[in-house]
Amino acid sequence: MTTILVIEDVEALREEIMETLSYEGFEVLGAENGVLGVQTAKTYLPNLIICDIAMPELDGYGTLMALRQEPKTSMIPFIFLTAMTDKADMRQAMQLGADDYLTKPFTSSELLGAIASRLQKYNSVREHYYDEIKAVGARFEYLSHHDALTQLPNRVLFHESLTQAVLHAKINNKSLALLFLDMDNFNVINNTLGNDIGDQLFKAIAERLRRYTAPCDMVARIQGDEFAMIISDVSDPMSIKIESQKILDLLSRPYNLYGHEVFITSSIGITIFPDDHQEADGLIKNAELAMYYAKTHGRNSYKLYSSELNIQSSEYMALANSLHRALDRNEFRVFYQPLVDLQSGQIVGAEALVRWQHPELGIIMPSKFIHIAEQTGLILRLSELILREVCEQMQSWRELGINYGFVAVNLSGQHFRPDNNLPEVIGKILQESNTEPQYLELEISERIIMQNAEFTTSVLSQLQTMGVKVAIDDFGTGYSSLSYLKHFPVNTLKIDRCFIQDVTKDRHDATISLAIIDLAHSLSLQVIAKGVETKEQMQFLKDHGCDQMQGYLFSPSLPAAEFEKMLIDGKTL
Repeated sequence: MTTILVIEDVEALREEIMETLSYEGFEVLGAENGVLGVQTAKTYLPNLIICDIAMPELDGYGTLMALRQEPKTSMIPFIFLTAMTDKADMRQAMQLGADDYLTKPFTSSELLGAIASRLQKYNSVREHYYDEIKAVGARFEYLSHHDALTQLPNRVLFHESLTQAVLHAKINNKSLALLFLDMDNFNVINNTLGNDIGDQLFKAIAERLRRYTAPCDMVARIQGDEFAMIISDVSDPMSIKIESQKILDLLSRPYNLYGHEVFITSSIGITIFPDDHQEADGLIKNAELAMYYAKTHGRNSYKLYSSELNIQSSEYMALANSLHRALDRNEFRVFYQPLVDLQSGQIVGAEALVRWQHPELGIIMPSKFIHIAEQTGLILRLSELILREVCEQMQSWRELGINYGFVAVNLSGQHFRPDNNLPEVIGKILQESNTEPQYLELEISERIIMQNAEFTTSVLSQLQTMGVKVAIDDFGTGYSSLSYLKHFPVNTLKIDRCFIQDVTKDRHDATISLAIIDLAHSLSLQVIAKGVETKEQMQFLKDHGCDQMQGYLFSPSLPAAEFEKMLIDGKTL
């Protein structure tokens, strides 16, 4: 029922108005002055207020001002009653926020007409206001459940949908597959081409996945460069493997963005309900674990979850915990693999390679723990420990008069971040160990350079100014090698072992190796071949002008004492 408050100090008029309104079906409240009127309005929140202007204590103007200052009464329609006929008085009333006014005396029809008009307008405004609130609420609901960039469902909606999909599959005795997708090396594209192109790439990826996904299935953007897909009614593991390969192929096709042809690959982790887990959270954990396995074992691939991954994950955690203690206990040992000049056959240097002397597991190779050190952030401490030990060892050999040439040390990409100040770290270690910078070579991969090419090039330039040599490790396996190489301040290219192992049998490997040698020499760079294991490989490289080699043909990596003995004995190729 519509409630109307009548504020009028003349009792007879107030009672007359209240009686008229009651007869018309309104619920009516009365107040004999402005003070009581304000209190009544705040308490009962009427749908409309009729108020006299000339009243004792608090007049109509003051009453209106008091009500308009209160949020809960500020929008109530307000009609003034007045015996004043001066236009200035009426203008003042309207400026204060009155919706209408009636001049005394007035008829019942005039009163009811004014009320009807004000209520109609008020209801119309209120409906519009509520519609706007609903629209804002709907928009908020959408934004809270969708990714703003790609318009795909976000993590919140994805989790809700997966929970519902699992419940539906349980009830109907069906299976479903959950896929987690991560874009490989997306940061390389972002750092090289900029955030705008990175955002456009995300939108293009999302559109391809949206078009591929069946209407009854779902694709969502979880975070950053991670996406997820729910595929219902999976018949068998082989079918989902086929689907996953199709998705890999779909995403690896080139993207044309602002005049750039951009390529990107992805890694996919797969888990199946109910075989692997019967709850949404467990399936998410499985899919993420499988995705990370695919990402760390080659990329541009998929991995189906298995219980063995949990075992590997437990081993990972055990090694990660042990790694902290190993650094504190100095359990790492530096081995040296000789670098040999292919023309003279003499040792001209060595590459420093770390081994973990675990108190229970024995020698652990770097392939087992370097990626853990990277992911846990311990790689910086480990690298500095190796650098310090290498520099101290070089100083010791110099004091003994042993000619070792130079020593190369591999660096992590984490060193090439603005907050790590690599030149300062290297300079401090060289100074404290009293080592000349020209005897130290730092090896980095193409991938590290391309993560932030401009900044990394600046750091490398500082290192070369200090006198430290720089080598690109595993050359030919990275990104944009030929187009960017001339801009990099480096001294040496190292041909990856994958090109060397079949260099005498595979014409493609031979062609690539020869191209790298010619390219390096055209830029006045040295070339080192890694993984040389046969005399035929060595002879091929020597005949085609490769400068140096390392590999089991000459020597595996050795403890410092054994490498020192090899130097003293003067072993040659």
